[in-house]
Amino acid sequence: MAKSQWIVDASHSSIDFSVKHMMIAKVKGSFHAFEANIVADAHDLTSADIQLTIDLNSVDTRNKDRDAHLRTPDFFDIEKHPSLVFTSTAITKTDDGEYYVVGDVSLHGVTRSEKFAVSFEGAGKDPWGNEKVGFSATGSLKRSDYGLTYNAVLETGGVLIGDEVKVSIDIEAIQQG
Repeated sequence: MAKSQWIVDASHSSIDFSVKHMMIAKVKGSFHAFEANIVADAHDLTSADIQLTIDLNSVDTRNKDRDAHLRTPDFFDIEKHPSLVFTSTAITKTDDGEYYVVGDVSLHGVTRSEKFAVSFEGAGKDPWGNEKVGFSATGSLKRSDYGLTYNAVLETGGVLIGDEVKVSIDIEAIQQG
């Protein structure tokens, strides 16, 4: 197939994350506002161009006080850095429908190369005749790599907030004319 333009169907897509809390449990959250521009042959991502932008103000951990704290200079500092942007730089096929997607992640004024495992979940037409595809991605980021170092030492040892943030992305995209 030839490369086509695809846009995210946000009502059927999600970006979720988890991070260790007190070294014993996980806090989970989501970002509700994001968009992606994908130019790809959906059946062979190796030549795709992918750009994903996340509105950090849309963070939701099911705790309003924690979400408000995440927006401050202690964490995202959304006044200065309102978005996380991912731009693909290299894509390698690892198996049938499986890829490693490497790209630049820009967060909190820092840009670093990161790698995500991506799976092609399938393609088909919706009831209105639109061509759709699905992808899922997993990976992790280190908060400290992006200058997100706010933390507290626990009296029992260890820290309040883990450094590794696990990311899970599920995208349903619609082919553009």
